[in-house]
Amino acid sequence: MKLNNAFNHFCLFLGCVGIVLLFRVIPHPPNFTPVIAMSFYLPLFFGFWSIPFIILAFAITDYFIGFHSLLIWTWSSLVIIGMLSKFSIGLKTRISLVITGSFMFFVVTNFGVWLTSSFYEQSLNGLLTCYIMGIPFYTNTLISTALFSGIIELLILSKLFFPNLFNSKLIK
Repeated sequence: MKLNNAFNHFCLFLGCVGIVLLFRVIPHPPNFTPVIAMSFYLPLFFGFWSIPFIILAFAITDYFIGFHSLLIWTWSSLVIIGMLSKFSIGLKTRISLVITGSFMFFVVTNFGVWLTSSFYEQSLNGLLTCYIMGIPFYTNTLISTALFSGIIELLILSKLFFPNLFNSKLIK
């Protein structure tokens, strides 16, 4: 029975990483993906060892999509979002933390755009302009993070998939 349960957890994990891969390559509005939600919930469900697999999914898709100068900014923000899950103690903190992660992704990646590109002058005014120009992307990030996190939360509450995976800590 334990082996079957471990196999089910492994299949669920692979399916989640597969969703990250799929949503990175199928056409979608800019920044409208489950990536932030998955970067938060996978370490919550499976532990921190899952974070390198999220980054690996990004690396694989970036290989096909094209590597860019912001990899360190996007990948590191996803690692930090995954680490935020450690502080989750129930539904309210999960929602707060995943939204915080979405905002952090916006702040970190736009700082990277400002710092490494020639689009904006290297001044406080340039930094503010960069953040203002990034707001439409953040809107998509926030909406998609809320949508996909809501779906995951419904799955947690319903215990529809692999009910033994979701412990009492998650149900609070």
